[in-house]
Amino acid sequence: MATKTETYVDTSALIAFLDRSDSYHPLFRRLFSSPPRLVTSALVVAEGHGWFLRRYDRNRAIQFLNFLDVLSVPAIQRFDREELTKTSRLVKKFDDQSLTLADAHGLVIIDERHISTCWSTDRHLGLTGAKLVISSAGA
Repeated sequence: MATKTETYVDTSALIAFLDRSDSYHPLFRRLFSSPPRLVTSALVVAEGHGWFLRRYDRNRAIQFLNFLDVLSVPAIQRFDREELTKTSRLVKKFDDQSLTLADAHGLVIIDERHISTCWSTDRHLGLTGAKLVISSAGA
């Protein structure tokens, strides 16, 4: 039995889907209607929660967490000392970029899991060759 290809989902895709005022909302609404197997980082979860908390309020931040529960993301990669070491190496490798730890950890996950497609509006997530869904959507 063939397995579904994994897709990395970044904070920006989650925000675009949940925030109707986001210009990428229609694209991500369509993609989330029938998602492939999604993979993300614990840092993406923290970053998304913080974004909704700062931009809106506690209720919207909790709604974000509830969305992740309903979505049943099959893989949330932990972020521990080993992940920090690998992620820090990548930040230093791309020291000409303004990579956040969340972005760099996403790149590590994409590389290690051989993921070819990334749901993100952040062009940094394409640095190592993953196809950004916004590029193929003509954005």
